[in-house]
Amino acid sequence: MAGKDCVKVAVRVRPFNKREREAGSRCVVSMSGNAITIQDPRNPHTRRTFTFDYAFWSHSGFIRNRDGLFVAEEPGGRYADQGSVFNDLGQGILENALQGYNATLLAYGQTGSGKSYSMVGYGPNKGLVPTLCERLFRAVKANQESCQCQMLFSMLEIYNEQVIDLLSKGARSPAGLRVREDQQRGFYVEGLRRVPCDSAEQVEQLMEQGTRTRTTAATHINANSSRSHMLISAQLKQIFTEENITKQSNINLVDLAGSERQRCSGLEADRLKEGTAINVSLTTLGNVISSLADAALGKKVVHIPYRDSVLTKLLQSALGGNSRTVMIATLSPSDICYEESLSTLRYAERAKRIQNKAVVNESPTERLVKELKAENVKLLLRLSRLGQDGRKTEEESKELRRLLTHNEMQIKAIQTLWEHHLQEALKDWETQYATITQERRMMQMHPYILNINEDPQLSGVVKLFIQEGDWDIGLSEGTSRTITIKGLGIQERHAVFTNEDRRVSITPVSGAKLMVNGLPITYRTELQHLDRLILGSSSTYLFVGFPCERGAEDWSRYDYDYFQSELAAAAGIHIPTLCEEQSPGEPSVGLAQTDPSLLAVFYDYIKLIPMVTEANQMSQELNKGVEFKLEIKNLAMSDCRGRDLEKDIAVRVTSLENKQVWMWSKVKFVNRKFLMEEVYQQQVGSGGGQGAERQPLPRDRDPFWDPLEPLHLGSAHLWLQSLAFRIPLEEQVEVLGPEGTEEAILQAQLLPCSPMGLPLGEEDILIDPTELLGKRLDFQLFLEQCCGLRWLKEAKNRGVQIGFRVYDCPQTFYTPAVWHNVNPLLEHRLHFSAMRTSQDLLNYLQSSALVLELWGLQEGCADMVSSMEGLRMTPEGSFIIDKASAPDPSVLESPGCVSDLRSSMRALHQDLEQLRSANAALRKENNTLREQLNRGSESAGRGRPERRGSLRPSCDAELARALKVFYHSMTSVRAQLQRLRRHRPSEEADLLGLRLFVDEQSRLLRDFGEQLEESVTALKQDVAAIVRRKRERSGIWS
Repeated sequence: MAGKDCVKVAVRVRPFNKREREAGSRCVVSMSGNAITIQDPRNPHTRRTFTFDYAFWSHSGFIRNRDGLFVAEEPGGRYADQGSVFNDLGQGILENALQGYNATLLAYGQTGSGKSYSMVGYGPNKGLVPTLCERLFRAVKANQESCQCQMLFSMLEIYNEQVIDLLSKGARSPAGLRVREDQQRGFYVEGLRRVPCDSAEQVEQLMEQGTRTRTTAATHINANSSRSHMLISAQLKQIFTEENITKQSNINLVDLAGSERQRCSGLEADRLKEGTAINVSLTTLGNVISSLADAALGKKVVHIPYRDSVLTKLLQSALGGNSRTVMIATLSPSDICYEESLSTLRYAERAKRIQNKAVVNESPTERLVKELKAENVKLLLRLSRLGQDGRKTEEESKELRRLLTHNEMQIKAIQTLWEHHLQEALKDWETQYATITQERRMMQMHPYILNINEDPQLSGVVKLFIQEGDWDIGLSEGTSRTITIKGLGIQERHAVFTNEDRRVSITPVSGAKLMVNGLPITYRTELQHLDRLILGSSSTYLFVGFPCERGAEDWSRYDYDYFQSELAAAAGIHIPTLCEEQSPGEPSVGLAQTDPSLLAVFYDYIKLIPMVTEANQMSQELNKGVEFKLEIKNLAMSDCRGRDLEKDIAVRVTSLENKQVWMWSKVKFVNRKFLMEEVYQQQVGSGGGQGAERQPLPRDRDPFWDPLEPLHLGSAHLWLQSLAFRIPLEEQVEVLGPEGTEEAILQAQLLPCSPMGLPLGEEDILIDPTELLGKRLDFQLFLEQCCGLRWLKEAKNRGVQIGFRVYDCPQTFYTPAVWHNVNPLLEHRLHFSAMRTSQDLLNYLQSSALVLELWGLQEGCADMVSSMEGLRMTPEGSFIIDKASAPDPSVLESPGCVSDLRSSMRALHQDLEQLRSANAALRKENNTLREQLNRGSESAGRGRPERRGSLRPSCDAELARALKVFYHSMTSVRAQLQRLRRHRPSEEADLLGLRLFVDEQSRLLRDFGEQLEESVTALKQDVAAIVRRKRERSGIWS
């Protein structure tokens, strides 16, 4: 490894996590040697293979031994444990550092893919960083006789382009630390604390301190750890006394932010997408890697954008500079993470092309000591020569001795600086050790609350003890009996803990937000062991009771997702209810059998709960007057064939002042949430409290505002089967919202017609739809009225439009906008024509519905307009559908032929009407002749046999007429059923009103039953009469 300068890339595949196991995920990643193959779950034949320097299979084939270590199930198995990863990656970094090279390890992957586990580890399964430090000090001790080693340790976090020192003793600057540039050092962080260390235990303690600082900082500034980068630096200096050589290396260990945000940020256009600094570091890192990869392939690269972000400035030496660099990319093998994993593999493939120029480093401090000693030798030589020559003067002697003394003091200061810093660090370590010992003692004496963080590495870091008596908890630090916490929505005095008689209770202060086990509380509540507390917007804590109450429970089940699942359940959103929406008639199923897409939606929902809560709190504190609410999109909606639409999360944004509404996608809301944080930091975090005077943001930069757009309110289904029989249909259909709420009742008609738009008669009704094949079909869609618009009931200054798309028409048709009316008349009619009906169109009519989408308009919002692009029309002005079987459009749309075609069509239509009249007269005459023939045959004799097959057409025709009558009668029955479904009691009805409703409902039910019975009875009578006549005729001719 030490002889090559290319960036080494390793890929590690982790096991399924809890969510993926519950979702029944399928593994789509396979590994052979150093080659990784990923399969597209939607298209199993699509596979991509990538080859890297190292590949670690940690997905399966492992067990936990008695020491808690994850090891291979069988000796020599393919499972790669933490030790294997260190031997391949960490050992090389260690050797490079001891040789005097700079070394860098980058961990890249989506949130939850195993980056932190590989870098830091968990419990006895130590990651690369602690193992590297342990081996480093072991090597130092082995060579301590011939080499003096000095190590400076630092730990920082980059969040939103701000640098936070995680080991700082003092107060954190709101703007963070500044990144400077020096000709000798390159980019460095000004004021970053570097702590001397002489043992692995000290490093471990410093990492714990940094993690604690990271946790409290994240709570204070609403930071999400998956959005921040953590950079651990260890500067190792080796002084070889015998060889008079000094080697110095900088070891950078970088845990990058979750890569899925980078991918998602480009999925949807947002006018403020580029405004947030959250995405800058990962975006710039990708650009730097791409530029360096292109340069390695020989392409001309004009500029490498190191200076565009804080992260890439600090990693300049690691990427294309003086460093030996390794990247570990971590993957989830689950099919539901396919896009993320593929993106990570592509990213890693570009990174392995980067070439660095690593050299052994000589310490400038040691060089300075050498130069000072050499200068002292020269000064002493000059002094001796002056004395020998006898030309010694008092002034020159004083100057030389002053320089000599100054140089000796500098040498002593340089040599004693390390010892001084080391002694200070040891004092700090002893103080921290005493604090930890005291904390462990308190844990065995008192109940306490334990922080729970989205990042498992940051959970359980903060412990707040509840001793006997009353303890205020909040922002205030005024009294000795105050527990201080910081976070969104936390008041100066937020709640009071009471510990008396070995019972602990909590009482919220007026106006404070406090939840226990997912439910809001406003009164004193006694806490039980392992109760879950949420203070303010999203400060989550687990209550740990007295030592006598603690058993052998597994506390790990109470993770961050558990807290949010409780909140979702309190709001009526949990897996069983989602399954009921998915399949209302089927029995409930276990979590393992639940549709994976539903689980994905559920987990998205609980992930966004705290973000929505924080956004509402920021809106309140900034006086924005905007409310955010989570909704499940398409929860009760289906497509034109009745199949459930793919469900997703959306955020409904409402202006409380003027009732304006926006609907944001999940991706857009997440982007805006980080922009809101930036605004909040600038206006509240920099000194202004709630209600303080603030300079308003321009609208185009305000993340809480958006231009108004039409809102999709819901949809209704108008089934097209009657058109296949050329039977008119008049329906009153319900418009259902995304969550199954009734938004309106829509009155619509489907009317089979002639090419000129005239309605067809009963004689045009078809018994067999296949008779339409190859023939022209014309029909009109008439949208008559919308009733009971919920959208208008909420605010009168609104409007609506109906949109729909028919079969293969490329554009959506929209009705004209109607405003300020709860029951607006639409009276919108469109004519459609299929010139030669195909089998595909016939199948569509028999199995599909016309999806009528209801769109809401608001003042200042532009109406939706139907586009005519790609649409073809007949000379009569109807829209052509079933284009694949339509005749050449030049015949229909040629400007020179339109007028001739229209006059010809009118003449043909007149001829058709005349032929119909003649046909009716001939039918009448034919019936008369048939009756005369029958009478003549009867009088002529009854014994002559005749074929009975001639009776069949007459009976079939009579049966067809009976069915037509029955179908028409059922249309009115369906209308009565719609009225019954729509008939509901008023929300404000009293007892008398409910009685009147019951009476009216009984009357409607009675009418419905009578109509249904009449229709069925009439059909029975008609069929019986047909059968009787058939028997009589059979008897006559037999």
